Amino acid sequence: MNPTPQPLVSVLTPVYNCAEYISECIESVLAQTYQNWEYIIVDNCSNDGSTEIAKRYAAKDPRIRVHQNQQFLRAVQNHNHALRQISPDTKYSKIVFADDWIFPDCLEKMVEVAEAHPSVGIVGAYGLKDSEVKWVGLPYPSRFVTGREVCRRLFLDRLYVFGSATSLLYRSSIVRECDPFYNESNIHADMEACVSIMRNSDFGFVHQVLTFSRVRAGSLETVSSDFNSLAAGKLHDLVKFGRDFLTQEEYDACVKRSVSQYYETLVGGMLRGLERKYWDFHKQKLAEVGIRFSKKRVLWVAFKKSCVALLNPKATIARGLNIAGEAARKRKSTLASIETK
Repeated sequence: MNPTPQPLVSVLTPVYNCAEYISECIESVLAQTYQNWEYIIVDNCSNDGSTEIAKRYAAKDPRIRVHQNQQFLRAVQNHNHALRQISPDTKYSKIVFADDWIFPDCLEKMVEVAEAHPSVGIVGAYGLKDSEVKWVGLPYPSRFVTGREVCRRLFLDRLYVFGSATSLLYRSSIVRECDPFYNESNIHADMEACVSIMRNSDFGFVHQVLTFSRVRAGSLETVSSDFNSLAAGKLHDLVKFGRDFLTQEEYDACVKRSVSQYYETLVGGMLRGLERKYWDFHKQKLAEVGIRFSKKRVLWVAFKKSCVALLNPKATIARGLNIAGEAARKRKSTLASIETK
């Protein structure tokens, strides 16, 4: 009897001017223990040699094809464009950004979980972000978590395990159903897509480090960090989807807490002296979820934080050191647990 054939996986790399890293990214796909894949590299009008590098690899392996955009697209728009290139018979889709890479057993382990659980729409895993292990928090083994549970943990406990697009495997039928797949007005569209999918699907997880994400100047993540857009993205998802997973009482409490935390982060921007564009961005994002920006509240939060620091400077410093120490201990514990599995 013939063994069951491996389902086809579409691996997609949107690329714009990433000649320094793209070879490492492509080589990581070629090194996969799982072999039934197609690899589509979507070049967004690069002018640094990225296109030529990708074409050299495509000339050597028929599973690789290079799609060249006729005009430049914004980042999230190009991610959607890349997902539209998947073959009709592919069962799973995997984005790997051009400055990232995946470990050799990434596709094999992720497909294994997805095949074992047909209701799973997304599979995630631990990932390295530079040298830090990320997306931790689910108890071992947790290969299957209901969509309701993982989003309740997200909103109630602030446990985020979806990671980035590089760290996820999507079921292609879901990708095809959603056009566009990513909300192009949201810089954190990957997070929004995950929460949206969990309304009707479940979540799979591999307790191994399977992906590597690079933090570099000029990347979408760096821009997001400078603008502190993550707080806006989290509040947006809570308001848009929270009632699908929470009781009304839970939802109201989460919104109150999230708005409070949002203003805490805005104070950081004020102290850094960020320009008007920063404030216009956050005023707009608050308005989109029906919350009016309050300058008085920003100043009040800043005043309270200043008072705490002035009245008890030693405690403030100690608290910062304790937070850093606890983060280091968590990373060490996570690495130790991964090494034993």
